[in-house]
This record gives sequence, C-alpha cells and structure tokens, in this order.
Amino acid sequence: MNRQPGLSVRFKLTLSYAGFLMFAGLLLLAAVWVFLLRYVPDRAMLINPDDRLKGVFPVRSVLLNVFVPRAAAVLAFLLAFGLVGGWVLAGRMLSPLTRITDATSMAGKGSLSHRIRLPGRKDEFRELADAFDTMLARLEAHVAEQRRFAANASHELRTPLAISQALLDVARNDPTQDLGEIIDRLHTVNTRAIDLTEALLMLSRADQRSFSREPVDLSLLVEEAIETLLPLAEKRGVTIETSGDVAPAFGSQALLLQLTTNLVHNAIVHNLADRGTVWLETGAGPEAVVLTVENRGEKLSPRLVSTLTEPFQRGTDRVRTDHAGVGLGLAIVRRITEVHDGSLTITPRPQGGLRIEVQLPVPPALSPKDI
Repeated sequence: MNRQPGLSVRFKLTLSYAGFLMFAGLLLLAAVWVFLLRYVPDRAMLINPDDRLKGVFPVRSVLLNVFVPRAAAVLAFLLAFGLVGGWVLAGRMLSPLTRITDATSMAGKGSLSHRIRLPGRKDEFRELADAFDTMLARLEAHVAEQRRFAANASHELRTPLAISQALLDVARNDPTQDLGEIIDRLHTVNTRAIDLTEALLMLSRADQRSFSREPVDLSLLVEEAIETLLPLAEKRGVTIETSGDVAPAFGSQALLLQLTTNLVHNAIVHNLADRGTVWLETGAGPEAVVLTVENRGEKLSPRLVSTLTEPFQRGTDRVRTDHAGVGLGLAIVRRITEVHDGSLTITPRPQGGLRIEVQLPVPPALSPKDI
C-alpha cells in the first residue's frame, strides 16, 4: 500500500514529550501569577521597617520585569531539554519496535527462521514480539509441511502417469501383447490417479474452510459409512461392531462424512486378514462429542504412529493392492478435525492395530441436558 511520507513516530513522541514539558512549565508560571504575583501591589511604595533590608518593597511591575525574562529563559531551556530528552527516550522506547520491523522485513523476504526473542520483562512490545515469534514458527512449520506435501503429491501423481505412458508404449510397440490386460492395468492406474486427485481436492477444500456449518449426528454418519464400506469389509473378512449413543456435532456434513468414511476405510484395510475386527463407538459429553475407531492389525511403534497423519504416510509397506488408499486418508481426517476446532488422537493398541479418537466441540446451541 502506497502512502504519502509523514512524520516518524519517534519525532511525534519527541514533540509530545517537549509539548507536555512546556505545558507543565506554563502551568507552573500561571500558578505563580495566580497565587503570588497578583497579590503584590502595583503602585504602593512601602518602606521596609527592617533595617537589614534597605530600599523600598518591590512592586508588581518591577517583579514582572525581572521575572518574565528569566521565565522565558527557563521555558526555552525546557523546550530544548524536552526535545533532546524526548528524542532519546522515544528512541529507547521504540527500539523493540525497530527489531520487530526488521524481523517483519526479513519474513517478507522469505526468511521465516528468524526470531525476535526480545529480552526483558513482559510489556506490550514484548507481547507483540512473542506473538510474532509464535506466528513465524507456525508459518514456518506450515510452509515446510506444504513443501513436503507438494513434493510427495508430485511424486505420487508422477507414478501413475509414468505407468500409463509405459503401458501405452508397450501397446504401440508390441502388437503381440494382450490388449485386454493392458486396458485393465490402465484402468487400475487411472482409477488410482482419479482417487488421488479427488483426495487432494478434498484436502484443499478442508484447508480453505470453504463450507457451511449445520447440525450433524456422527452416529448417523457412522451408519452411512459402514453401509458404503460393508462390501469391502465382507471381501476382506473384517467384522464391524458399533456401539454408543447419539453424537450431535456442528459442521459440514460432507466433510464429517468424509472423515468418518476415511477412518472406517483405514480400519478395514489395515487389519488382520480374514479375522479382522473394527470397533466403532460414538458418544457425547458436556463439552465434546467423541468418535472412536479401533481395529486389529500389526503392532506399530509410537514413533511410526506419530507420522501417520502426514500426507502419503502409511503404517505398513507401500503396497499397491486393491483399496490400499492413496496415503491421504488420515491427513484428510486431521485437517477436517482441525477446521472443525476438534482434536485427533491416534494411539497404538498393545494387541496390535490402532485406536483413533476424534473429539469435536458440542454445538453452542445445545446444553448438556439436551444431549
């Protein structure tokens, strides 16, 4: 934004200090006039009877002739003192602001690793500096995450495109190849690329918070997700068990349905073969509604579990089986939870598998007795 040049804050503060000092001096002189000089007679000539004081008692005009030049000199001194002292004091007071401005300029040039770290006791400038440091830390982490995501997304999208190109080259250069098999493989690769693109769009939509909020019952979304994924569970021999009560939340029904579907899909796919089990439970409390999803599976370390919400991370090997997912399921779950002001907790089960808990705030319009 282009602005016309103006006076600096330091100069304005200097003028304020000097002006306040001059105003205080004028008030003092006015007090001297009101409470002292106005009571001195202007014409009467009084002989002082005290022998130690020779001459006449000074009248008002004489006092004014003596007092005014000296008062003017004092005011001039106060003006100079106020300007110099105000300039120094304003510089000391605004020095933290200079550091904040320098840090802002560095951040604007792309250096997000710089921190102000303003020393001293807590005051308004230090609160501003600490808030700015916190903002820079979050922004740096977000930019780093976006860069990792962009790199991973480019890699994931490049893979199906490269496979498609290779299959097309084979079909063109080797007429003896079975075209039906090549078409089936192209269909599989293309389906995966479409799924990945849709997942990326869903993640982008959640990041932008471009959705309307409405009352949503998580228990009904769980039933809908189970109905959609039941054929997959039956194919893999996974049993789904549900329990809990009504769980009223407030948010986007489409995004929360995507969250629930991703959790159920993840629990089915990453489960034991032929004897897996998925447990789903919904509940509501005074401050939050809870959706819990547990499954059997391989034993996972806490360190590995902590990375599962990163884009394109999986708990097991990156296999390309049917319905293996695109590595964005839990990343989307985390973002949808965050944009709904909720919390996501993922912990490994001692017997193997995961326990995932999503907590969302209770709708403001609902009191605990209404739940």
